[in-house]
Amino acid sequence: MPLPREKSLSGFAAHMRKHATKEENHLWYDYLRTYPVRFNRQRIIGSYIADFYCARARLIVELDGSQHYSEHVNQHDFERTKYLNSLGLRVLRFDNQDVRLHFESVCAMIDEEVRLRLSGVDTTYDD
Repeated sequence: MPLPREKSLSGFAAHMRKHATKEENHLWYDYLRTYPVRFNRQRIIGSYIADFYCARARLIVELDGSQHYSEHVNQHDFERTKYLNSLGLRVLRFDNQDVRLHFESVCAMIDEEVRLRLSGVDTTYDD
């Protein structure tokens, strides 16, 4: 079943792809772009834009900068994750600092999650 998609966000998603953070570019160009299972960047799902989305594994990878530590943004992230989980999607969140300092570990965690999800293990609500 196709995911809901607010088409009015298409221009903004394209803008976000062109103006990605250093960490998003690092994860994309140095890992996810050539990952054996396809990922998309800045994928619209409902009224949200996921940083990275793997349709086969129904997995979203989000990179969070320092703005995600404010109470307002933290609440928005919680509601967003709840909505995405209701669609059967798993959301993995990493700090930008983790991508900079622990890149191999971040990649290993993503790989493990993809493998689990493709093997049929439902990890959607393991937060």
